[in-house]
Amino acid sequence: MTAQDNKLGDTDDKIFVGKGDEQAWLTLALANRHGLVTGATGTGKTVTLQVMAEGFARAGVPVFAADIKGDLSGISEVGEAKDFIVKRASEMGLTFQPDQFSTVFWDVFGEQGHPVRATITEMGPLLLARMLDLNDVQEGVLNVAFRVADENGLALIDMKDLRALLDAIVPDSGKKGPDAEEDPLAPIRKAAQGFGNVTKATVGTIQRQLLVLENQGGTKFFGEPALSLKDFMKTDRDGRGMVNILVADKLMQSPRLYATFLLWMLSELFEELPEAGDLPKPKLVFFFDEAHLLFNDAPKALMDKIEQVVRLIRSKGVGVYFVTQNPIDVPDRVLGQMGNRVQHALRAFTPRDQKAVAAAAQTFRPNPKLDTAKVIMELGKGEALVSFLEGNGTPAMVERVMIRPPSARIGPITPEERKAIMDASPVKGKYDTAVDAESAYEILQKRIAGTAAPADGQAGASGGIIGQIGSIVGTIFGTNTGRNRLTTGQRIARDVTRTVTDKVVGGVVADLGKSVGGQLGGSVGRALVRGALGGLLRR
Repeated sequence: MTAQDNKLGDTDDKIFVGKGDEQAWLTLALANRHGLVTGATGTGKTVTLQVMAEGFARAGVPVFAADIKGDLSGISEVGEAKDFIVKRASEMGLTFQPDQFSTVFWDVFGEQGHPVRATITEMGPLLLARMLDLNDVQEGVLNVAFRVADENGLALIDMKDLRALLDAIVPDSGKKGPDAEEDPLAPIRKAAQGFGNVTKATVGTIQRQLLVLENQGGTKFFGEPALSLKDFMKTDRDGRGMVNILVADKLMQSPRLYATFLLWMLSELFEELPEAGDLPKPKLVFFFDEAHLLFNDAPKALMDKIEQVVRLIRSKGVGVYFVTQNPIDVPDRVLGQMGNRVQHALRAFTPRDQKAVAAAAQTFRPNPKLDTAKVIMELGKGEALVSFLEGNGTPAMVERVMIRPPSARIGPITPEERKAIMDASPVKGKYDTAVDAESAYEILQKRIAGTAAPADGQAGASGGIIGQIGSIVGTIFGTNTGRNRLTTGQRIARDVTRTVTDKVVGGVVADLGKSVGGQLGGSVGRALVRGALGGLLRR
């Protein structure tokens, strides 16, 4: 242990979280076994989250955290040696040392952080149906739309792409006379009907739900440049983990959008990261505040996906920590995956509250010295019951501790401080300007205008050379098959292609951009990458 460790409390393999009769240590090698931070409003959950985030960052572990109230932003500024902070540190045998941590702010709306975008294709029909609150029939039609897009080389990037596609699969109910013009979208409508009965009324309902999502700001979320999750997994020049903060105060006004967005992030991490096994410390730690929103009214298919991701993402080196008020907010099959627990005070004023207290007490390994259920209701602000995994991965006996004070500022930062941090951000300029290249909307408009070949599932599916290359790649690697139906060989080919894409495609796009020239060259280049390789790289 170094002198610096002695001052801060942390060691090379553990994070010091708090102290009571015993010290509470979070073992880094077991931190990817996930965790749960619970407690009533105003009991200190945010400070606990900040203490843990600081510990991970010091250990070189990148952190992603949703900031609901704006309080967590203070981690980016130097802490103040206030009397109560210095006193608490001294009582724990620590020397309070003000500190600050390298921070990147993100914001779905692009107002208080760098914009966060995903494409419609990346979101997929299951999560999009959840976001739109669709029933089973409507979700089925959405699946049909995605399948038709796959088979016709129509890249779904933003909201207008999805709207155009939904319009294209609506049956043409008009009567055809002998002199009637041929419907340029007839092959697409026919393909959609081949998967089931797609009605105008159902498509209309989905379109109205899209309008609701647009009114909530969903238009800003879908588009390009899409977020690269590798930008979350960086360290600063001192070797500390970057702290990524999602500004979520406005996002929380649309709780379904918030929950679905964070689940999408977890799903993308699960799909993109390789198996890592048991590591000395996690690759990334993910804090999900207001976690109950993830599970509210979730259909079985979505619950199965959540459980699968939480259970298996551990092997990818990612730790997930849910932050919520009551343990009963988290379903039992997910709660069972949460090995590291911090329980702040609960109040038992109603039968549901009493049930929550009993449930919380029962999830801890008993300590003969404590009446766990009674202590939960007696805890003061900043106190918590703690049980972290130890040794061979078994939970330690529950202990009553006082949470250590954070080293960075407690509370929000000013707009001027936020602007200065964003101006010095390592991703400044990468996501700040939206890009609108050719995708499904433009392709369908050209087809209607008669300037693009009709879709027939062959080389011309997405128009011109882009469609031809896309068809060739799809034939070689099997990506013309349904979503998520790749063989083992095709999956290996996909992974190899992901590795070399930046080098090979980067050169192709650069040369193409030079030959075509200017903005048009860049647009064609992006369309080439998306049209030819998009379906391959996102499977």
